Amino acid sequence: MRETGMGAGDVRLMQGLAQELTTLRPELLVGDATVGELAWVFGKDRAALGHTWRHRLWRSVDGSGRLDAWAWVRLPYTVARSDGSTYASKGANLTWQVHPERPALLDEILDWYAEQAAGLDRFVTPQAPDTDMLARLPAHGYRLDPEMGGDEGDWVQLNRRPLADLSEPGLPAGFRFRTAAQVGPAAATRAHLDAWHPSPFTETGMAGVQASWPYRDDLHVLVEAPDGTLAASAIVWLDPESRTAEFEPVGTHQSYRRQGLATALLWHGMHLARAVGAETVLVACRGAPAHPAARELYYGVGFEPFTRDVPYVRRTA
Repeated sequence: MRETGMGAGDVRLMQGLAQELTTLRPELLVGDATVGELAWVFGKDRAALGHTWRHRLWRSVDGSGRLDAWAWVRLPYTVARSDGSTYASKGANLTWQVHPERPALLDEILDWYAEQAAGLDRFVTPQAPDTDMLARLPAHGYRLDPEMGGDEGDWVQLNRRPLADLSEPGLPAGFRFRTAAQVGPAAATRAHLDAWHPSPFTETGMAGVQASWPYRDDLHVLVEAPDGTLAASAIVWLDPESRTAEFEPVGTHQSYRRQGLATALLWHGMHLARAVGAETVLVACRGAPAHPAARELYYGVGFEPFTRDVPYVRRTA
């Protein structure tokens, strides 16, 4: 096991375990623990928030060097957003992954989490099929979070689609597809900010994303409007080992919504992913009934849900 400042080499090891689970038990992939989510979150936030992170790696005892488990704690932080406001996260959040053959390590992870986040509300979001974690949480003082896990909550479902029977993407007249390789990092950053306003994303964060495996600027796709505005964007993360691609993030400029741009971009991204060897594509979205927009977008291009998270919390009072 190892505890140090979290670097790109550590994330690549963590992604290696994600690759194994993507093949063996994809329904157990924890939110933020897929290949693409790890690259996206680490890349965009490391410069600003890395000092608030704690992580630990459990290496296999067989001498192979692979990981049996890892854990990543994000402690409270405050960040500035693009409209001049700030966002503050007050509790602690755990992201982790354990090889299906080593479930006993879950107790070690939860004990370590308690040490790292002592005195804080602690959030854990296992997947619904993860019976090993769900069975352990009550003994460690965790209870279902009725607010986060309810019909208006922020729980997330993971969706997938085979890359077969793809429709051709259709854009309105005058719009065209572009890539980050063509428009450059500053324009790609602006496209994200326009879609997710207000956002803490920065050009420094974009540079971190671009430096994170397996980012490819030819798979960072955008839609350009007739006036040159980048009206929609998405990053496709390709894992060649599992032949799986993942969309993260997907967003449309607030002035260009309801024109079918995101739908066209998804079809376009799926064609590109298939062309470079992917057979399956994943995308995560909020699953609560009160938040249908993204879910219906993905259902409309053939995605189906196959797992969801279940928010748990241990509060200090």
